[in-house]
Amino acid sequence: MPAKAKLSKKEKEELKKLLLEKKNSIVKKLSQYYNDSKEIETDEALDLVDKAETSYTKEFLLGLTDSEREQLSLIDQALERLQKSEFGLCLVCHKEISKKRLKIIPWAPYCIECQEKKEGESKER
Repeated sequence: MPAKAKLSKKEKEELKKLLLEKKNSIVKKLSQYYNDSKEIETDEALDLVDKAETSYTKEFLLGLTDSEREQLSLIDQALERLQKSEFGLCLVCHKEISKKRLKIIPWAPYCIECQEKKEGESKER
């Protein structure tokens, strides 16, 4: 069983607030992308060039949402860990994630060392 992270109640509340603000921001952005892509769909393209441009714009907008969806998932997981008092601990080594890192990226699931290893592994593929 991993140890509990040494975050005060106030720090946890501040981080929870940051997570919820970022989540709301992403949800708004995704909703706007969705509405924009629907708007593009309903526009009548007059010629082949217009159709190609419309298709490209729609794909571009929908492509942007992939990273936001991934980030939203990480935020939801962080909120869940916060509820279970597992927040602030690396999912790999179970050591504390630095408070400085959590203030910058409150949804970070890994300490810096494990994150670097993970990124190094994905670059090798």
